[in-house]
Amino acid sequence: MNEASIEQLFELIVAVKDLEECQAFLEDLCTYKELQSMAQRCEVAKLLLEGRTYLEIEAETGASTAIISRVKRCLSHGNGGISTLLERINMK
Repeated sequence: MNEASIEQLFELIVAVKDLEECQAFLEDLCTYKELQSMAQRCEVAKLLLEGRTYLEIEAETGASTAIISRVKRCLSHGNGGISTLLERINMK
């Protein structure tokens, strides 16, 4: 895998016009399990940003503490992408 391929993926994502097109693109690209995992991580991020505890998040989402920790690390030390988008769609 090279950087040009990754950049092309980002360009494809940015080219998505609406929710329906996004759904079609991601369902073609990803397995159902991959979509579930991404959705779970987004939900974990939302709940962490709301100040929920690991136990609450684990009970509500079924996410392992390892996943919750990874998402928390991304929120604390990542690029701010997930929190920016969650704020943009008013999920916080």
